[in-house]
This record gives sequence, structure tokens and C-alpha cells, in this order.
Amino acid sequence: MMKLLDALARHPDPAPLKQLALDTGLHPSTAHRILGAMSQSGFVERTEPGVYRLGIRLLELGSLVKSRISLRETAMPSMLKLHAATGESVNLGIRDGDEIVYVERTSSGRSAVRVVHIVGARAPLHTTATGKLFLVEDGAERVRDYAKRTGLPASTPTSITSLQSLEKELDKVRRHNVAFDLDEVENGVRCIAAGIRDDAGELIAGLSLSTPSERFNPDWAPLVRQTAEEISQAMGYVQR
Repeated sequence: MMKLLDALARHPDPAPLKQLALDTGLHPSTAHRILGAMSQSGFVERTEPGVYRLGIRLLELGSLVKSRISLRETAMPSMLKLHAATGESVNLGIRDGDEIVYVERTSSGRSAVRVVHIVGARAPLHTTATGKLFLVEDGAERVRDYAKRTGLPASTPTSITSLQSLEKELDKVRRHNVAFDLDEVENGVRCIAAGIRDDAGELIAGLSLSTPSERFNPDWAPLVRQTAEEISQAMGYVQR
């Protein structure tokens, strides 16, 4: 598949199957089968029988990657400023289905306590401060669907495991525009998170401050929220 994508990228015009098979060293029947599967998923477009070009799905994925890279670059100066003000780890998380994925982090180095929020780490929406922000955005019906779909598994003894408790928690998040994770992903680690929005007003990420439980300070919440708002403004968000 990757050979075919590379071959198509080298052809400015739609390329026939025979040429693509020649370019990649694949048997024509093998190339035809792979191109058929790629066409169904939008990675390749068949312009006429036996002739192919790159598909629109690649453009969509490219735009997605670009937006995420832009988010990381835009967020980092504010993340470093928050890190300097608190001395604690600052994380940038995005949603991927029913999980939060951490795409950037500043590390405090102040404690031997292991913090789960390393780049590339994943955690369920309902146990993470950032995930709760996205669940609030989903609305009541989709939150119920999420609870039914996932079963709200626990990561620690303090994780939320019932829909009633989750709804109560999300109501607090909605009222205060900030979310907390109190030892819910990992014992001994607590987080405060606020949402980052793009120029269309869409919630695209969460900024979170993570600390060992013994150093947790809820009074940092306004600073986290202010930093997230600063990043949102840099992303083009205008509060109405």
C-alpha cells in the first residue's frame, strides 16, 4: 500500500494500473486488489477503469496533522509560562474516540512520583480532567452512550464508575469551566484542566497541570483556565 501511495505521489496525472504495478514491482492483480481497498476508504480515487490518483482522504488527514502540529507549537510558549509559574508538569491532551491522548508535555523533574501524562500516553475520558471537558461538550445523551459503551472502568479506587456520579461531576465542570482528576488515573497524581478552543469555537484540546497529590493546589485552577484561554485566543478563538 505504501509503495502504491509513493508511486501515485510521483505521478502528477492519474496513472494506469499497469504503470503502477511496474513502478512498485507488484503483480498487477495484487496492485489491483490493494488499490480497490484503498479506493473504498478514500485514499485513492479511480478516475476511470484501471486509472488511479491520490484520494481526498489524504488531504483530510494532512489537514488534521497540520492542525495538531499548529496546536502544539502555539500552545508551548503558554505551557512553559504555566510550568515556570507553578514548577509542575503541564500537559496538552486531545481526544481520540473514548480516550485522551497526550501530545505534548513539560516535565517538572521535582518528584520521583511517576506521572502518567507522558507524550503518547492514553487514558479514558471519564477518569481524566481533560476527558471530562470533552464529555461536558458531548451533552447528556452522548455521555449516557459513552457510559453504556465503555462501562466506566476504574483505573484507581477513586475513579468514577457510575453514570450518576459522572453526571454530577460533569455538572461541576460545566459550572466552573475547569475539571479535576483527583487520583483517578493514577494513585498519587492529581490534575487540573481547562479547555482550548479553535477559531470556530470547537473544543480541540485540554491543558492540564499535573502534580503529586501532596503538592496539589486547587487554587491554581484560575491560572490553568487563564492559560488555556490565552492559547485559545492564539488559535483564533473569540469569546462571545
